[in-house]
Amino acid sequence: MAAVRNPADIRNIALVGQTGSGKTTLAERLLLLTGVIQRMGTVEDGTTFSDWTDEEKHHKHSLRTTLLHVEHEGHMINLIDAPGLGDFVGHAISVFPAVETVAVVIDAARGIEPMTRRMMSIAKDRNLPRMIIVNKIDDNQADLEALVDSIRDEFGPECLPISLPTPDRSAAISVFDEEGSGETLFSSEPDAHRAIVEQIVEMQDDLMNQYLEDGDDHNIDKRKLHDAFEAALRDAHLVPISFVSAKSGAGCEQLLHVMASLLPSPLEGNPRPFLKREEPDGEEHAFHADPDPDKPVIAHIFKVTTDPFVGKLGVFRVHQGTVKAKSELIIGDQKKPIRIGHLLKRQGKESQEVEALGPGDIGAIAKVDDIYYDAVLHEGHDLDSLHLRALPMPEPMYGLAIELKNHADEAKFSAAAQKVLAEDPSLRLERIAATRQTVLRGLGELHLRVIIEKFKEQYNIELVTSPPKVAYKETISAKAEGHHRHKKQTGGAGQFGEVYLRVEPLPPDHETGFEFVNATVGGSIPRQFMPAIEKGVRSVLEHGAVAGYPMRGIRVEVYDGKYHAVDSKEIAFITAGKKAFIDAVTKARPVLLEPYVHLEVTVPADKMGDIASDLSTKRGRVQDTRMLPGDMCTVVALAPLSELQGFSTQLKSITGGAGSFTMEYSHDESTPPHIQQEVIASFSGHGDDD
Repeated sequence: MAAVRNPADIRNIALVGQTGSGKTTLAERLLLLTGVIQRMGTVEDGTTFSDWTDEEKHHKHSLRTTLLHVEHEGHMINLIDAPGLGDFVGHAISVFPAVETVAVVIDAARGIEPMTRRMMSIAKDRNLPRMIIVNKIDDNQADLEALVDSIRDEFGPECLPISLPTPDRSAAISVFDEEGSGETLFSSEPDAHRAIVEQIVEMQDDLMNQYLEDGDDHNIDKRKLHDAFEAALRDAHLVPISFVSAKSGAGCEQLLHVMASLLPSPLEGNPRPFLKREEPDGEEHAFHADPDPDKPVIAHIFKVTTDPFVGKLGVFRVHQGTVKAKSELIIGDQKKPIRIGHLLKRQGKESQEVEALGPGDIGAIAKVDDIYYDAVLHEGHDLDSLHLRALPMPEPMYGLAIELKNHADEAKFSAAAQKVLAEDPSLRLERIAATRQTVLRGLGELHLRVIIEKFKEQYNIELVTSPPKVAYKETISAKAEGHHRHKKQTGGAGQFGEVYLRVEPLPPDHETGFEFVNATVGGSIPRQFMPAIEKGVRSVLEHGAVAGYPMRGIRVEVYDGKYHAVDSKEIAFITAGKKAFIDAVTKARPVLLEPYVHLEVTVPADKMGDIASDLSTKRGRVQDTRMLPGDMCTVVALAPLSELQGFSTQLKSITGGAGSFTMEYSHDESTPPHIQQEVIASFSGHGDDD
């Protein structure tokens, strides 16, 4: 067996945070310090190792995750540089199952921003160790002491500096396991050292007792302190704060030391949240992969991409066993194994072929068409039900109706769309029967603009876009009864079926949004016709009863009916069920529902009133406002999605480009009566054309 890296010598770290915080520049600095590159590139010039695609160079932003790795102090550090734009947050979240540590990068002057909160919250919920990297410490506008206070206020007293900037901000001094020297900008090296040691010795009683007896940590074994440090990270009892300037290099050597020697390895990280279906009960139970190179392989695909040089790539993290070139693995619950032809280690856009990858390492396989995002690669059919607990991926809410400019591109578009959708976990393409539109949905205007550009530049397919019609849903607000008798004579055998049914609303959080119950007695309708009645009802659920939109939130109870021994057929009860259901719905006070989204809009504080006023004109409801460092504030609101099509452009206009927002599906609400009447009238007006 080919030699693989000892899991104890691997560190897997995701660099996440708000756009503009300097993640890509920081990754570039770490590559330079470890000799991977000889000269630093810049985001502005499009020369960084991380942002290598044409669209990233054009937009001057990270638009996808990039895999990098460096060697330091005998350790392999796998870094994943994640995008910080809200429109591409799905890519950032998707890498969480691959890492032991989430490093949240904060701009020293701008402070805590929406993406900071989001990444910290998700990492905490996923039980992942976190660290905070305060970047751009050489910005004289940054009040670093106040920023630490705000970090501790927002995320808890467990957030403590592990390094401190010097008064001139040209360097940072380690305060934990190196002998610090010199003055610091705020606090003091001994005070900061004491605070972090007192925080971690609480993890072990023997260390706590020794520390209390001695009054300091000079006699405590350094290895024990390191073990306590990692235990504190795993238990969210410590969130270390490092200070750096990626541009000048200040504090970056200390950061590399923290990453290599203090952050948890795959052997020390918290168990991955796998689930496995157990027989015979069929229930799912927690399953912990064992980072043992000799056990059957378990690996997780957390990224799929199409590389212009090597084709389709599945990027994976090995959780158990050893993945070897030329070996065979099973994807999910597929029966036929795939052959690993090319096993790769990625470094930006470059790929290096390797013979084997062991537990904890990150690699890629090429030219395997069956690979898909979130798949589990494994050996042995006893693992075919294994999967990861679902990630809190944002629901793609922003939509554009799309059409092909050249309809001859139809076959080409289908193949290209499959590739584009496979690469992006927050992208959807759907045909809306109610509106007769094909709608591409993503997380925002920029997200979809980049995708539209990709179709044109990469696949030579031009798309015509327009705002989508609102995808309403229909439901009912009261109980009612419906009846229909279907009787048809055609000379020979006839058709007969009669159905009486009741409808009533279901709770909004009902799992499926539909229930069908047979409450007949005495054989008034033979049991074999119940599926036909349900089929008729479901056809209305799909196409709507009053305005042509899908229906949900309805319980249907068939309580009586009649049949004919000769003329009753399946088609008769399909028709009777359909028309009885429509009859009941029209009496049950039908309502149209529209999607509402949860908005977090971050703007300069002096624009807060303008944004609140603008949202109110969009039927939005402000829920909360939060003041942020740097004269910024966040407005939290609920608003109907239909009113937000041009919100990104309006926000730029109001704030001079200084505003940003995140948007997620919240719930459905009844439309105002005048809108409902217009929609129903419009449907009735063209209904005869269907």
